[in-house]
Amino acid sequence: MKTRKRPWARALTEIIWFSWLPVAAFVLIWIFSGMSTSFYLPSAQVVLEQTWQVWFVEGGIAENLVPSLIRLVAGFALAVALGVGFGVLLGLVRPLESAVRPLTDAARTIPGAALLPIAIMFFGLGDAMKIAMIAFISMWPILLNTIEGVRSIDPTLRSVMATFRITRRDRFQHVFLPQAMPQVFAGARIGLAISIAVMVVVEMFGTPGGIGYFIRHAQQTFRVVDMWTGLVILGIFGYLLNILFRILERRVLHWYHAMIAQAQGASA
Repeated sequence: MKTRKRPWARALTEIIWFSWLPVAAFVLIWIFSGMSTSFYLPSAQVVLEQTWQVWFVEGGIAENLVPSLIRLVAGFALAVALGVGFGVLLGLVRPLESAVRPLTDAARTIPGAALLPIAIMFFGLGDAMKIAMIAFISMWPILLNTIEGVRSIDPTLRSVMATFRITRRDRFQHVFLPQAMPQVFAGARIGLAISIAVMVVVEMFGTPGGIGYFIRHAQQTFRVVDMWTGLVILGIFGYLLNILFRILERRVLHWYHAMIAQAQGASA
C-alpha cells in the first residue's frame, strides 16, 4: 500500500523538479560567459547589472515592456475569441467545416513573415497591425483544437440530448463548451507561445516602443549588452506569462484535473 506524500513534501518535490534545470543552466552561463572575451558575448554579471539599470532604473519597463504586454493581451484575446467562436461553429456544422477547409488549410500554412508586408499596407505600422498579426497567426491552434474538442462528444450523449429535447443554448453552455475546454486550453497554450514570438517580430518592423523594437534598435546601434538585456527581459516575461496561464488553466479546469487525478489513483 502506497503512502501519500504530505502537501508540503509534494510542493517541495515540484519546486525541485521545476527549478533544477534553470538553476543549472544559469550557473553554467555565469561561469562560461565570465570566461568570454568576445564583444558579442558579454559576461552574465554585466548583462544583469545593465538589465537592472536599463529596465528598472531608467524606466525601460514602462517604455517598452508595458506596450508589448498590451499588444500581446489584445491580440491573444482576439485570437481566443475568434478561435473558440469559429471552432465551435465549424465543429458543430460539419458541412460548413468541409466547405471552408481548403481556405483554412491554405491560410494557416502561410508563414507569418510573408503576411507582414500585406498587414503593413492595410493597417500601417501602428498597434492595429501588430494586434492583427498576433491574433491571426496565433488563432489557428486554438481553432483546430476547439473543432476537435467539440467533435469528441460521445455520440450516445448527443442522442440523449436529442431525446430529451435539450435546447441548443443549453447544449452549448453545459455540454459542448465544457467538453471542449481541455483541448481549447491546449490550443491556447500553443497560441500563447506563438503570440509572444509574433509580437517580437512585428515590433521589430513597427513604430518605436516594445521589446522587439528595443532589441532590434540595440542590435543596429551595436549596443550589444542592451540587446542581451532585452532577451533576458523577454525570457522572464514569457516565463511569467506561462505561469499565469497555468494558474488560470488549473482554476478553470479544476474539475478535469480532479477527474484525471482520481482516474490515475484508481488505476494505481
